[in-house]
Amino acid sequence: MALMFDMPLERLLQYQGRNPKPADFDPFWDRSLAEMDAIDSQVELTPAAFQAPYAECYDLRFTGVGGARIYAKLLKPRGVSGKRPALLQFHGYSGDCGQWQDKLAYAAAGFVVAALDCRGQGGLSEDVGGTTGNTLHGHIIRGLDDAPEKLLFRRIFLDCAQLAKIVMAMPEVDPDRVGCTGGSQGGGLTLACASLVPRIKKAAPSYPFLSDYQRIWEMEQDKAAYAELREYFRHTDPTHERQAETFTKLGYIDIQHLCPRIRAEVMLGVGFADTVCPPSTQFAAYNKISSPKSFVSYPDFGHEGLPGHSDRVFQFMLGLL
Repeated sequence: MALMFDMPLERLLQYQGRNPKPADFDPFWDRSLAEMDAIDSQVELTPAAFQAPYAECYDLRFTGVGGARIYAKLLKPRGVSGKRPALLQFHGYSGDCGQWQDKLAYAAAGFVVAALDCRGQGGLSEDVGGTTGNTLHGHIIRGLDDAPEKLLFRRIFLDCAQLAKIVMAMPEVDPDRVGCTGGSQGGGLTLACASLVPRIKKAAPSYPFLSDYQRIWEMEQDKAAYAELREYFRHTDPTHERQAETFTKLGYIDIQHLCPRIRAEVMLGVGFADTVCPPSTQFAAYNKISSPKSFVSYPDFGHEGLPGHSDRVFQFMLGLL
């Protein structure tokens, strides 16, 4: 019964998405990456108040696009020599990078761990603003009435990629053994990061957000995490005269269009009863990945914790050791 909410599995595995891809999408992201690479990151590492017997814990800050200072928690295995694998963690929409304690299992296994605070959300990263137009209720629409370079999620995607490159450049990290993971927004950012930094080796997104916006709207699921889409039209385009233009501009920050860049091995966790990020929107991204991939399905689960899946991700990432 859960599958009937959206599409049966055989259709999901063929679905290619509805949201338009801008004609200059790839040059746009190539220019964006060049902008990021030109930044003086001004990386600052400060020992954190929290420490553990087997992990050195640091507050990491760097300068991202637009001059914002971005924060991440960083853990290094204590007393371990040689190059280590690393794991990047991305959090859900409006949240933060979480507590130190929930990262210790990876540090104990020998991973360097970096967990990003998304700018302007629940953590410590700066949001420098600077966009015109509607900013009500969410970050998907931030910058939508401006040039696409001002889209806030463009900057957040680049923060993820910049963190990956900072971690890869650390002397104790093997840049060829880096993974990334997260759920919901964190799942979307996992795919964005693996797309923009193809050197990443493993990616484990769960029920990814930020995919196939037009499909969301057509399914009338523009509520919950996507409610800002409905509010945007109600406030700025009530007759939908600019609907095609709006969804095309959103295509710049639609992860499905980035996914062909991925070279990592991908393991997707998906609940087939997910009404927040419907399965079809997730498979729009998954189906565009050409590297080795698999998915773990939870037929009776929605946008929520997937029983046992964190353990599956841990085992998946142990392949980097």
